Amino acid sequence: MLTKTLRLACLLLLTSQVSSAAARGRATEAAAPPGFVTVRGAGFEIDGKPYRFLGTNLWYGMNLASRGPGGDRARLLRELDRLSALGVKNLRIVAASEGPDTEPWRMAPALQKKPGVYDKELLDGLDFLLAEMGQRDMRAVVVLNDFWHWSGGMAQYVSWSQGLPIPYPPPAAGGDWDVFQRFAARFYSDPKAMKRFRKLVKRVVTRKNGYTRRRYRDDPTIMAWQLANEPRGTGDPAGLQKWIDETARYIKSLDPVHLVTTGCEGETPGPAAAGLDFLKNHAGPDIDYATMHIWVQNWGWYDPALGEDAFEEGVRKMSAYFSDHEAKARRLGKPLVLEEFGLARDVGSFEPAAEATTRNRYFVLVFQKVAAAAAVGSPVAGVNFWAWSGEGRPVQPGGVWKPGQPFTGDPPHESQGWYGVYDSDAETLRIVSDWTRRLTPAAKGTPDSGVPVSAR
Repeated sequence: MLTKTLRLACLLLLTSQVSSAAARGRATEAAAPPGFVTVRGAGFEIDGKPYRFLGTNLWYGMNLASRGPGGDRARLLRELDRLSALGVKNLRIVAASEGPDTEPWRMAPALQKKPGVYDKELLDGLDFLLAEMGQRDMRAVVVLNDFWHWSGGMAQYVSWSQGLPIPYPPPAAGGDWDVFQRFAARFYSDPKAMKRFRKLVKRVVTRKNGYTRRRYRDDPTIMAWQLANEPRGTGDPAGLQKWIDETARYIKSLDPVHLVTTGCEGETPGPAAAGLDFLKNHAGPDIDYATMHIWVQNWGWYDPALGEDAFEEGVRKMSAYFSDHEAKARRLGKPLVLEEFGLARDVGSFEPAAEATTRNRYFVLVFQKVAAAAAVGSPVAGVNFWAWSGEGRPVQPGGVWKPGQPFTGDPPHESQGWYGVYDSDAETLRIVSDWTRRLTPAAKGTPDSGVPVSAR
C-alpha cells in the first residue's frame, strides 16, 4: 500500500512538473521577440512557423574563429558557407572550455585559463562565430560545460577546487572510465566549483557581441543554452538532478527568452551506472526540450570489423533506443532532438580517403527514423550528426589531436578520423543535402518545393 502511494505521489509530481514546463513554454513563446526559436507543444517554431532541422556539431567553432593561436577565420567562413550550401543551418557549438592548456587531451587554447581568467581572443572568436552564423540565418545550440575532460569541464572545476589531479580515463595509461566519471561527478556537490561555473555562465549569457553590438540574450541566432555536453550522475544521480534544475533556473533568471536544455545522452545502455533518468532529467519547468545521443560503436552495439550481421544488430538497437526515447518525450510533452550520432568509416579505418559506404547507409536509416517520426506528429524535432570536419584532416589518422594541428570533428581525446565528415565525402554530403530538404519545413509563406531554404 505504501509503495502504491509513493508511486502515485511521484506520478503526480512528474505530471505537475510537465504541466509547469508547458505553461512556461507558452509564456516564453508569447514573450519571444521576432526570429527566436520557441516551443509550442512538442515542437519548435520561429515566428509562428514550424522549425525542424538537420544540423551538425561544430564544437571547435569558437577556437577556429579566434584571431589567436589555433584560429583560422578564413577556414571558418569557408566551413560555414559549405554547411549553408548543404542546407545545414543548426550548429551545436562549445562556448566554454577550461585550462590549463598543458593538460593532455584538451581542446586548446582554453577559454578559461584558470578560475575567472578568460582568453579575450576566444571570447572575440565566439562573437565572430555567432555574428557570421547570423549572417547565414543559422541557429546555435551553445554548450556551457562538459562532463568529459576534452574541454576541461567538470573534472577541471573539481581539480581547481579540491587541488587534486584528474584521474584521466583511456587513452591514459591505466585509465579507468568509472574512476574518472565519479571524480567528475563530484562537481555537483562542490560549492566552490559551482560558484566558479556560475560565473562563467553569467559571463557568457550576458555578454555583448563586439560585432553585432547585441547582447547574447537578445540574439535570435542562439537557439538554446545547453547545460553541458553529456552530463552524467555517476555515483550521484540526485546531485545531477539538483544541478540540472538549479542551473536551468539560474540561466532563465539571466535570460528568460532563450530555450534551455540539458545535453544529456538519454539513458545509455546502463542508465543506473551513468546516473541518468530521461524523464526526470527533462521534466523540470526550466528545461524546454529533451536531448538524446546514440553511439552504437562506443556503446558496444556495433563492431565495424564484424560485417553485415553486426551492422544490422547495431541498427536494430539504434532504432529501439530512438523509439523508446521518442515515446518518453511524448509523455513529457516536449520536443526531442537527437543531437549526436555517427559511425566509423568502412572496417573502422581512420584514413580520410577510406570508403564510408556503411556510414552512409546508417545516416540514411537515422534520417528515415526522424522523417517517419515527423510524419506522424512526433516530438522528434531535430537531428545533428557528429561531426563536421570539413577541410580539416588529421595529421596522424587514428592518433590523438595536439595543439597546433587542424581541428577535425573528432575531439582531442579520440582517434582522429573516427567520426568526422569531410568536405570530400561526396556521397555523405549528397545524403545530408537531400535529407535536409526533406526534413526542413518550407520557408515562411513559401510552398515546400523540395529545395532548401538557402538555395531559394
